[in-house]
Amino acid sequence: MDIKNEILKKLNACESEHNIRILHAVESGSRAWGFASPDSDYDVRFIYAHDMEWYLKLEKTRDVMELELNDVYDINGWDIQKLFRLLHDSNPTVFEWIHSPIVYNTQPIIAEITPQIDSFFSCKAGLYHYLNTAKANFKGYIANKDKVKLKKYFYLLRPLMACDWILAHKTPPPVLFDSLLNEMETDDKLFTTICDLIDRKQKADEAELIARIPVLEEYIASEISSIKVSADMLKNDKNNDWELLNSLFLKCLER
Repeated sequence: MDIKNEILKKLNACESEHNIRILHAVESGSRAWGFASPDSDYDVRFIYAHDMEWYLKLEKTRDVMELELNDVYDINGWDIQKLFRLLHDSNPTVFEWIHSPIVYNTQPIIAEITPQIDSFFSCKAGLYHYLNTAKANFKGYIANKDKVKLKKYFYLLRPLMACDWILAHKTPPPVLFDSLLNEMETDDKLFTTICDLIDRKQKADEAELIARIPVLEEYIASEISSIKVSADMLKNDKNNDWELLNSLFLKCLER
């Protein structure tokens, strides 16, 4: 089965059924990060727009769309209006969708406005988002357990590496795990441990359990502590330019 063609068929059918236009459709999650397991599902995320008149309704309108959720596909999307509202808050998910390395379909307007989208990235907000993600994942998936799902370590490593990228580059972090790993300043033992874990992840089932890895957890604890200090010291750097967001929104609708 050609998975990409199947996904495009589902997206095309969604456009016809709901009278929308999909502006950007990408892969999210482990496949976009570059370390999918053989049985990983397809986390498809898309951005869509209605006709301009649709946004003039007085009643509240739904701004998300769920197409499918099963063992193979997890497909859902955001209305372009929701995307820009979240962009105003520098929601990191926006940047991950925009910069995903696996693109199923995209319209030229997205590439055209990506520099303006990136101008809304807040280093402080990004740091707190990824830091809190790592802390919550450690508490939920690692702490007080004898064995853990192999993939859960990546749910801590990737957000912490994203924080390091933000501190070093002041830009949205890359989606690919390898891009973050190659920037990592660490000793050979930890680097080798992570590389070995990637290799195991790409061969293992999603549910595979492993013994806890002390060298990783020492790194994770140290990173959480130091990143918290750095995040607290940063000044608020949010871009609050609603006028620019309104103009980008209208430009998307006009296209």
